[in-house]
Amino acid sequence: MNSKTVPRQRGGCLAPTDLNLIRRPLEFIAEDHLRERLICAALDRIADSPLPDRGDLEMVLSFLELEFSLHHADEEDGLFPLMLKRCEPEDEIDKTIVRLQAAHREAALSKPKILVLLRDLLHSGDSPDIEARDLLRAFAASERQHLIVENAIILPIARVRLTKDDLTALTRGMQCRRGLDQTS
Repeated sequence: MNSKTVPRQRGGCLAPTDLNLIRRPLEFIAEDHLRERLICAALDRIADSPLPDRGDLEMVLSFLELEFSLHHADEEDGLFPLMLKRCEPEDEIDKTIVRLQAAHREAALSKPKILVLLRDLLHSGDSPDIEARDLLRAFAASERQHLIVENAIILPIARVRLTKDDLTALTRGMQCRRGLDQTS
């Protein structure tokens, strides 16, 4: 890299993904994945801390309450069907998507317990007990595992297989889920 080359900067991931990026849906999803990695790190800090940081608790709660389900819907209702439509048999994408859908279902089942736990910690100021620590760590580990698959397999293949029309449809669905004006 020479002195005139500036590396591409991503957002700080402390706030929800910038909605201006939604017109580039695969980049939006990739940015969401970076944010989710930050959330997993915060879950680990909460689990490991004798006194969890209020900012971490609030950030994770906000993510789980507002962004998590939207992100999964972007993949389940938008990206995955398009991948199944466009991928070649040798991509074996169907097997990968089945694994990811199972991980999403597992996360959706765990999410209510995690929310209750985080709210309790936020209001009580207590340290998580052993069971709570195990739950937080397991959730973070599971999320990291499926993020690896999405980043290493799904997104690279999507960049090759999806058409411009597919990406436009993916953007529209993502906008609709967020209540955004599609004509802007």
